[in-house]
Amino acid sequence: MGMPGLVVAAVLVEGRSKSEVARDYGVSRRWVITLVGRYLVEGEAGLVARSRRPHTSPGRTPEAIEDEIVAIRKDLDKNGHEAGAATIAEHLHRRHGAAPAVSTIWRILTARGFVTPQPHKRPKSSYLRFAAEQPNERWQTDITHWTLADGTEVEILHWLDDHSRLLLASTARRVFKAPEVAASYQKIAAQYANPASVLSDIQSGWAVLRLVHRPVGEDRHRPAPARRRCLTDWSAARLLAC
Repeated sequence: MGMPGLVVAAVLVEGRSKSEVARDYGVSRRWVITLVGRYLVEGEAGLVARSRRPHTSPGRTPEAIEDEIVAIRKDLDKNGHEAGAATIAEHLHRRHGAAPAVSTIWRILTARGFVTPQPHKRPKSSYLRFAAEQPNERWQTDITHWTLADGTEVEILHWLDDHSRLLLASTARRVFKAPEVAASYQKIAAQYANPASVLSDIQSGWAVLRLVHRPVGEDRHRPAPARRRCLTDWSAARLLAC
C-alpha cells in the first residue's frame, strides 16, 4: 500500500481528522481531501497517480499547420530545393502572412522523423589550448602535401611561432627527408635562436631532430595518443625525445 492508500485508510478506517493525518504524514490537508474524495467516487482507481499535464495546450501549433509543414518539406525535397526550417517558415509566411518560429518548425520536423538530432558537441571550454604566452616559447611544425598544376606532388614544411603566429619558414620539396628537416630547423634557429619547445604531428620528424639535439626524456605535455602527436621540450641545445 502506497502513501495515498495509507492516508485514505487513516481517515476512513481509523477515523482520524484530515488535518491530523496531513500533519502526521507531512502532506497538505488539501491533498488529503482530494485523495479521500477520489476514493469515495472511484475506489482504488482514484488513488492512482495522475498526470499533471494540462488537458489543453493553447500555445501548441495546430495539427493542420504541422501537416502543412510536413507537406511543404516533402514537396521541397521532391523538387530538389533547400528544405530547412527557415525555408519552410518563409513558404508559410507567403501563404498565410504568418508562420511558427523556425525552432518550432524544426521541432515538428524532428518529431515527425524528418530530422535526426545531432549529439551535443564537446564544449570549447573543455579543449586544452597550446598557445604560448611568449615569443619563442613554442614553435609548431607540420608538413602539408600539395599537388601542382602539372600533377607533381610536393611537400611543404611549415614552421610557426605559437605566440606571435609568425610564419618562420615555409619550404617546398618533392619529399622531405631527415637532413632537409634538420637543415631547415638549424637555419631558422640560427636566425631566431632555439625555441623552448616544439609541437608537431610529423611522425618521423623527431628522428631527424635527434640528429641535431640529444634526447633527454619525455615531455609532460604529450597530447592524447589517439592523435599520436609528439610534443618535445628544448632547453638551449637539448631535445626532450618523444
